Amino acid sequence: MATDHSDQAVAALARERVDHRFKGLPPDAEGLTVGELAAERRSLFTGGFTTPVLALSAEALEHNLVAMERYSAAHGLAFAPHGKTSLAPQLFERQLAHGAWGITAAVPTQVRIYRAFGIQRIFLANEVVDAAALRWLAAELDADPDFRFIAYVDSVRGVELMDAALREAGARRPVDVVVELGGGEGARTGIRTEAECATVADAVAATGTLRLVGVAGYEGEVPRPDGERVRAWLRRLTALAADFDAAGRFEGVDEVVVSAGGSAWFDAVADVFAELPTLSRPVLKLLRSGAYVSHDDGHYRHLTPFNRVPEEGELHPAFRLWAQVVSRPEPGQAFLNAGKRDAAYDLDMPEPQLIRSARDATTRPATGLAITALSDQHAWVTVADGTDLEVGDWVGLGLSHPCTSFDKWQLIPVAEADGTVTDYIRTFF
Repeated sequence: MATDHSDQAVAALARERVDHRFKGLPPDAEGLTVGELAAERRSLFTGGFTTPVLALSAEALEHNLVAMERYSAAHGLAFAPHGKTSLAPQLFERQLAHGAWGITAAVPTQVRIYRAFGIQRIFLANEVVDAAALRWLAAELDADPDFRFIAYVDSVRGVELMDAALREAGARRPVDVVVELGGGEGARTGIRTEAECATVADAVAATGTLRLVGVAGYEGEVPRPDGERVRAWLRRLTALAADFDAAGRFEGVDEVVVSAGGSAWFDAVADVFAELPTLSRPVLKLLRSGAYVSHDDGHYRHLTPFNRVPEEGELHPAFRLWAQVVSRPEPGQAFLNAGKRDAAYDLDMPEPQLIRSARDATTRPATGLAITALSDQHAWVTVADGTDLEVGDWVGLGLSHPCTSFDKWQLIPVAEADGTVTDYIRTFF
């Protein structure tokens, strides 16, 4: 849900000046605004960009936005993509334009960023027990009657802390909460049993500062997840919603929120949420997948549900990190000038995909190259016998795990297939 304030705040990003803060950008662009630089439509390869430089594919971004919009609509799901993936308000704006109900956050700091850019519907997939954050939230809700906010609760103690902080802040609007059902023994956060869920719901009902509006959780934390285990947990979640509704726990609520959905099992979420019985009031079936916007060339390439349901769509990897060969000290060894400070490495090593010759600008597949390790500012590359690779060549790398790729770059060029840079995405990590 976008607002005029959101549009204005995002538009203001184009007026930011390009300078030394933004790595990889052309040194001769110093002092230009981001909008002015974008209007020049420079080439990523010949327009003065310095390596390493991360780029997003314009075509892949648009494809992915459309793909999840269509998928959500086809399955009757509302969509609040997890914003912690990119922390990029320009992408939030595009997600909202492509039908997103709102944006999901992980911590209060992210909520503050979203509000600075006018996001009117925020789902916080965590319990908030920080009194300072709750004071700010109470003031934000009181100041804007159109701001809709929902957060997790997963303990009686958490409810007590929230209630105390909100009462001390003099909150006039109750904070909407959903009881978080945990994925099982050994999972991350969330209440382990339905009986404990009811106890926490009772604690919420005893406050005047919180309002129970539904149930939620994250199926990706189910231990040893597979289709059967994930669907069994999701059926526990929907049964909990039905039980709470039958017990009258949603009295006075316009709609019941039932939310789940990461990037690995959204097909299971769609299937099980479709089985949800009719409740006493409308149900907001809220999916929260976030990594789809850029997808990747590793972790999510293997995990995406579209591998199981290819007839329903596909996602395209949007990231490519371009680095240069800066050393060939031995026949089978090369080093690139990109490392841990530039590339995600927590799940998989970057994947060499293309070589762009420094001699004649021709491009060829990066056959025979493999990255075995990363230093802070170097990639260790093994080079197979007979592979043509020289100092100065550019190597295009595919990345794994979008969430730890976006956070290493404050301003990311968006490039068309021919290398023309049409926009720059600002992140706020």
